[in-house]
Amino acid sequence: MRSDCNMTDWLVPALLTIITASTPLVFAAVGEVVVEKSGVLNLGVEGMMIVGAISAFAVGVTTGSAMLAILTGAISGALIAFIFGFLTLNLLANQVAAGLALTIFGLGFSALLGHSFVGKTFPGLPKLEIPVISEIPFIGPLLFNHDILVYGSIIVVISTTYVLNKTRTGLLIRAVGENHDAAHSIGYSVNRIRMACVLFGGGMAGLGGAYLSLAYTPLWVEGMTSGRGWIALALVVFASWKAWRAFLGAYLFGGITIIQLHTQGFGVDIAPELVSMLPYLATIVVLVLISRDSSRAKLNAPACLGKSFHASG
Repeated sequence: MRSDCNMTDWLVPALLTIITASTPLVFAAVGEVVVEKSGVLNLGVEGMMIVGAISAFAVGVTTGSAMLAILTGAISGALIAFIFGFLTLNLLANQVAAGLALTIFGLGFSALLGHSFVGKTFPGLPKLEIPVISEIPFIGPLLFNHDILVYGSIIVVISTTYVLNKTRTGLLIRAVGENHDAAHSIGYSVNRIRMACVLFGGGMAGLGGAYLSLAYTPLWVEGMTSGRGWIALALVVFASWKAWRAFLGAYLFGGITIIQLHTQGFGVDIAPELVSMLPYLATIVVLVLISRDSSRAKLNAPACLGKSFHASG
């Protein structure tokens, strides 16, 4: 009986840590799924996340309002995404180059904005506790004692999956991603639909960054995204451009991420630097495995992914 209690005492905190580590990846990956479904390849997820992180943190520390901070993070990510959308959709800039430039810009811009916030902390996001239910052993703290962004990430996954697969809006997004010329020929504005998807993806990446600085580690550290934007991009391919699979992939990578927090606690003699490499090593392994079956990946990927649309006539 005592060993069961000890197992529960260890397991619940570990699972809660996985949830908090996975939530930023869920937002960023699901947002990028929608972007790529529309035929746009935005490699600037890391830049949008880090700008969302510092914007949300700055507003949170200055105003003390968690909701205003969250909203600012989403808007900041969307504004950075708008720059990318304008360059690639209106000026027809190369999507890969523009995305990489966006990441470099975001990292530098966030360092500039965050200079005066180094060393400051935020009290964190309030937990949405449900009376009685939240007190149920094991299930209560695991399912009914999280902040609004954890529940929001689940709602985003469910609603995105539904919209993409069951609604006319989702049909239009998939249409411009599969054959933008055909969509244009029947009267749909390809670039407007794509811009809306780019802004959505930016907002989601901004929310992922906001969660990092407001809840996961409620303080500002330069470069705190630590490559999570790149992991989110890998998750999109890993998930075959499906939101619910991106959700599962995010939790898989979140589990790998928190291993470094628990291995030494169990007395495992592994260099901490090696353990810290695990999420990125897993990303490389996933990409290598996917590349071995390139024909399958091409079948799942939107046909017009990364291709600029040139309106004729």
